[in-house]
Amino acid sequence: FAPLNRGEGEDKRYSMDQWPGYEISRRRLLNFFHDRKIPNPVVLTGDIHLNWVNDLQLNFEDPDSPLVGTELVGTAMTSGGNGGNVIPEYERAVSQNSFVRWYNSNRGYVSCELTPETWTTHFQTTPVVDKPGSELITKASFVIENGRPGAKQL
Repeated sequence: FAPLNRGEGEDKRYSMDQWPGYEISRRRLLNFFHDRKIPNPVVLTGDIHLNWVNDLQLNFEDPDSPLVGTELVGTAMTSGGNGGNVIPEYERAVSQNSFVRWYNSNRGYVSCELTPETWTTHFQTTPVVDKPGSELITKASFVIENGRPGAKQL
């Protein structure tokens, strides 16, 4: 959902088959969250084969823009091999996109626990998917408090 710039320097590069290809719709949805004062919407996705936690800002071009929600992106268990490698394109993206809170390329899944007070997400990963019995690790956990947009790492 967040417009992840993967370009280098002044060369901006976005994946146009994801939300950056639907900028008007994304802005409409973010404005809806903001204008209706929805306290802390969460966008749960999994379309880029990586784990991400992103702040959702009203205007991503302005780092001081109001925070309106959180995006949680889960990877796939088996796509792209074992994962866990450092991907220079995404390492660069983390450093140049101020809304990124966390990123990881291990294979796994996301589990979420919801209560009236909190939304807690655990990123479960495994070091290898091509060998039976590989361990499952909680790589990171985040909590979103009711009424407060944005995730905090536990």
